[in-house]
Amino acid sequence: MFWFYDPTYILLIPALLLAMYAQYKVQSTFSRYTNVRNRYGYRAFEVARRLLNEAGLYDVNIEMIPGNLTDHYDPKSRVLRLSESVYGSDSMAAIGVAAHETGHAIQHSTGYIPLMLRNTIVPIANFGTTISWPLLIIGFIFGFTQLIDIGIILFSAVVLFQIITLPVEINASRRALALLESNGLFMRDEIYPAKQVLKAAALTYVAAAFVSIMQLIRLFILRDRRD
Repeated sequence: MFWFYDPTYILLIPALLLAMYAQYKVQSTFSRYTNVRNRYGYRAFEVARRLLNEAGLYDVNIEMIPGNLTDHYDPKSRVLRLSESVYGSDSMAAIGVAAHETGHAIQHSTGYIPLMLRNTIVPIANFGTTISWPLLIIGFIFGFTQLIDIGIILFSAVVLFQIITLPVEINASRRALALLESNGLFMRDEIYPAKQVLKAAALTYVAAAFVSIMQLIRLFILRDRRD
């Protein structure tokens, strides 16, 4: 069976190692700077609200959600959701995360093309994530080449989503840092922890894209062996 004792697994090792390192890096960096408070005591949700207002996004609400670093912006409901560890924190690490999500809200309001493209393919990518592997497993076990091809096409949508995510996330981080530097709330040296957290977070998206690309290459190799 294609998933046991398969030498093509070696292609995934560097990508998986990078993914593990990236996850460790973002968690450790956030933890390291959690105790670095901003000198005026602003909390993350307060900073996000101010940045949203300055961008004219008064109708974007802010909610607290369970979890740690589960923060995200929901473009459908126009809600910025901050995790429990971020929402009420006055650390610059948390403020950096909140500013990053604010960056996504601004991207949405300005029609940032990569974000619009990513949002368009989300349903396809979700469908591909759910269906591709069952099709691939059945196809490889029973030798159904057509199922393998369909599975690879669906998985390619997942890879495309991961690739498009990179410029979206990097741009949101750049917007976040620019907002923090320009609004006069913080001294320049205070922003350093936020910058480090956002850099670490960006690495997780690079790693995710790398893993999916290597997995796709592996699937093509396995597919060619059946011809």
